[in-house]
Amino acid sequence: MAYEPSFQDRQDFEDASHGFVAALSPGIIKQKDGRVVWNIDEYDFMKDECPATANPKLWRQGQLNSMQGLYEIAPSIYQVRAFDLSNMSIIEGKEGIIVVDPLISNECAKAALEIYQEHRDPEKKRKVTGMIYSHSHGDHYMGAGGILGENPQIPIIAPDGFIEAVMSESILAGPAMRQRAWYMYGNGLPRSPTGQIGVGLGMGSSKGNTSLIPPNLLIKETGEEHIVDGVRIIFQMVPETEAPAEVNFFFPDLNALCVPETATNCMHNIVTLRGAQVRDAKAWSGYLDEVVQLFGRKADVLFGSHNWPTWGRSQLTKRLNEQRDMYAYLHDQTVRMMNLGMTGTEIAEQIVLPPALARAWHCQGFYGSVSHNVKGIYQKYMTWFDGNPAHLWSHPRAAEGQRYVECFGGVDALCLKASEFASRGDLRFAATLLDHAVAGFPEVQKPRVLLSEVYQKLGFGAENATWRNFYLTAAQELTADRSSAAEKMVAGGRTPLGPNLDVGQWFDILSIQINGEVAAERDTKVRIEFNVIDENARWTIETSNGVIIHRKQEIGQLEEGVDLSLRLTKIQLLNALRGGEVDCESQSGRTAALKELLDLTRVETGAARGPSQL
Repeated sequence: MAYEPSFQDRQDFEDASHGFVAALSPGIIKQKDGRVVWNIDEYDFMKDECPATANPKLWRQGQLNSMQGLYEIAPSIYQVRAFDLSNMSIIEGKEGIIVVDPLISNECAKAALEIYQEHRDPEKKRKVTGMIYSHSHGDHYMGAGGILGENPQIPIIAPDGFIEAVMSESILAGPAMRQRAWYMYGNGLPRSPTGQIGVGLGMGSSKGNTSLIPPNLLIKETGEEHIVDGVRIIFQMVPETEAPAEVNFFFPDLNALCVPETATNCMHNIVTLRGAQVRDAKAWSGYLDEVVQLFGRKADVLFGSHNWPTWGRSQLTKRLNEQRDMYAYLHDQTVRMMNLGMTGTEIAEQIVLPPALARAWHCQGFYGSVSHNVKGIYQKYMTWFDGNPAHLWSHPRAAEGQRYVECFGGVDALCLKASEFASRGDLRFAATLLDHAVAGFPEVQKPRVLLSEVYQKLGFGAENATWRNFYLTAAQELTADRSSAAEKMVAGGRTPLGPNLDVGQWFDILSIQINGEVAAERDTKVRIEFNVIDENARWTIETSNGVIIHRKQEIGQLEEGVDLSLRLTKIQLLNALRGGEVDCESQSGRTAALKELLDLTRVETGAARGPSQL
């Protein structure tokens, strides 16, 4: 028997509207040149009844997430919601305010601060006296530049390992993740009943300017307490949960608990469709149990950086405990069935949540899903391989597609069989068949049109927002001009060298941009020494067998066989690595060596494409 939440339960709507102060009107945020970076008014259609082109539960979630404006959570705590994918929270201190998770775009964070200042303290215009980055995902730190100066002299708090996690998840693998995110967040879809209706955690991602202002105070252990602008904050470390570096925190004098993203009002991701390291569901559950024991029985309100808060001690501990049980159940049952010899796909078809969890609105799969979370847990333990030797050395997608079409007797015969499955309601297998035809014969229009129709039907029925966006984006691009779609996908495909990263991180980025095949074939061998004078540091970088190796040298240690030695500042080095004119204090050796090195990072291999190779 399938258990479902009740649409008669309106508590979420009461909680989402609780403490409302003011809305942004019109709900549009722009850059200085007038370009729109965020438009929450695009979702006004969601105030209507759910149409046949959307899952009713997902429609309800979108109605809740699109409620925008400034809200009072508790005395001295305010929150700005639906100004971006995430929420920005504001805690009032003695002299100013502490900002928690300043959104994605500088423009959106600035607008969030302005609506607070306009309606809460129009006379004082309180300054920002502290900032907290709860974790290492861009929607929780990239808007900081919109409300802080270039050299903010305030505590900027983040969990230990924050910058390393940003490097790993958002910078080194950033281009590939951004391509996937185009699908996951439905960036190219119209905001309409037949298009994008949110992403489960929020409505979508803004498109403004971003920043990376490094933290200057790292939280290293659970129980660590800091006082910022007179506000006491006690932290809980929750690494390897929703992000590699993450914290929850409690305001003991305000009886308020902030669990930014490990207990949202929907199921979260153990593995995310945009790409990320697989998360630890077991640890996730354990930390939620710990936060209840540490702070749950002292808190009067639970709030986060997505969705809406929960008030009342019994209600918030119930939600935390149910979230705890949900992740523990998915983990434990996946591992149990895995040990019985089942694959991740087989387990995902069998697992259903227990009745109490299946009936809870906050455990519904609007962002994560039982299906792909179970597969992620399986992947964490057993890798990508399901143990079937037939899958050990499969053909690439296009080659396999050509062979499937041959077995069916041609593209038309395969399309006919796929249409039969679709007419019987088996859209999943119809998509599988048609995907083979599109992969093997991308120039043939018929399977593309049929697959687009199948994807559209799958998207309209999806409870999970990210599944819907993937299906509908693929449907759109199957029948669109492929060259323009490809341009959207590969735009910004290189990882930038950000000025707030350190020199070693710049070299890490260069190392993944080098075309190893070309470098090895050319047998390019270059060794360059950089003396970074304002950091009193000396670095050596060299090419070897198609890779870039870099090392930091001890001052006074000599490096032999250097082709080029440059003495320069960090900013001069950044300009040089970006391909600008080499401006330095002094140099010796072959000037062309740097160009030879950088040329290897500019050679492209193949064409970048989206997840469906459209």
